[in-house]
Amino acid sequence: MPAVDRITKPTTHRGKKAILKKEPKLVENGKEALCLRGKHTSQIVTDFMKDLYDLKKPNAQMMKQKNDILPFEDITPIEKFALKYNASLFMMALHNKKRPHNLVMGRMYEHTLLDMIEFGVENYKGLKDFKVEKITSGIKPLLIFNGEFFESNHEYVRIKNLLVDMFLREEVQKIRLQGLEHVLSFTAVENKILLRSYRILLKKSNTKTPRIELEEIGPRADLVFRRNKFASEDLFKRACKRPKALKVKTKKNISKDTFGSMHGRIHVGAQNINSIQTRKMKGLKKTLSEKKSEKRKIADDNNDGAKKLKETSN
Repeated sequence: MPAVDRITKPTTHRGKKAILKKEPKLVENGKEALCLRGKHTSQIVTDFMKDLYDLKKPNAQMMKQKNDILPFEDITPIEKFALKYNASLFMMALHNKKRPHNLVMGRMYEHTLLDMIEFGVENYKGLKDFKVEKITSGIKPLLIFNGEFFESNHEYVRIKNLLVDMFLREEVQKIRLQGLEHVLSFTAVENKILLRSYRILLKKSNTKTPRIELEEIGPRADLVFRRNKFASEDLFKRACKRPKALKVKTKKNISKDTFGSMHGRIHVGAQNINSIQTRKMKGLKKTLSEKKSEKRKIADDNNDGAKKLKETSN
């Protein structure tokens, strides 16, 4: 059902456009992230969330007021904010004696909670603490995930998927080498993820390929696992389902090799080789005696066939 029919119909053209903008699309826009502060926060977790907000811009919105919200006890207020601002991602900074410097990351599916993870921020060093040149705002980062936990552990796999959702921007078909400026590295260790941020420097070399160096620009933090709330397998599978219109139809009997060359298999029916017109060569022509013997043989076969017909009729 369209979004316009689900709620009270707008009275102005501008209101209708605002509602239609929230309707599902085959190719969605970049995912928006909401940055919220709880009733009690610390300077460390607030600065860390601001740094992530700077990396996520312009696909992020910072809420200025504090909110008396505890996501793991009641997620409804955040779901309402997500619906209001058409955001599918959220970050929330919290702090208390039991869980100091707390950062909650989560995502929505159809404006209801899908996944949520709680991190404790340790060994934090902010963007402003690195006195180096910064990256261009709004640039697509390269995401690197180090550690076997991201492949073998179910919780780490979900967290990796959430982090990709959080920092991934719109898909592009081509990449310009000079446009690669930023790297976000996530290293998985026991009960912790180490976040590091680097700027890519392209240096001169003796070959056509430039020499690459990495310069740390921040933020830097160790994210300690605390509580989590992951979607069930059925719900997660439904959330990852792609529209039929976007699915690429597989072509039968066509494959590609390692070099990208396309190979096809053609099925041809049985052919009568005797009827194929070939080039006549003088050396292969039949002699006069061969032609006479062939005619004589055909005549004998016809006579034998006629005799057999007479015998059967009698």
